[in-house]
Amino acid sequence: MVYAIYKTEAFAKIFESLEVAERDWITKIVGQLKENPHAGKPLGFPWFREKKFGGKRLYYLIYNELGKILIVAFGNKKEQKLIIQSVLRNLDAYNELAEKL
Repeated sequence: MVYAIYKTEAFAKIFESLEVAERDWITKIVGQLKENPHAGKPLGFPWFREKKFGGKRLYYLIYNELGKILIVAFGNKKEQKLIIQSVLRNLDAYNELAEKL
């Protein structure tokens, strides 16, 4: 199954401000995730994962039943705890968004 990849508005803004190498890497990872959404490291749940790029991480949610992946954040190791907490706090909003996309 090929998954559809979506980005939150907040992530899209972050993406535009990234260095070229980071944007290129994320674009490559998006292609990989379409075929293998479970490629990253799980973050306490099988549907919440990250992929590492140097000292930074790409965070995404997997919706197997919908065949969708929602990219939610990109940040460094120092921000990891805050990002994970924020994603879990806003999970209902992300779930609603994924269903609408």
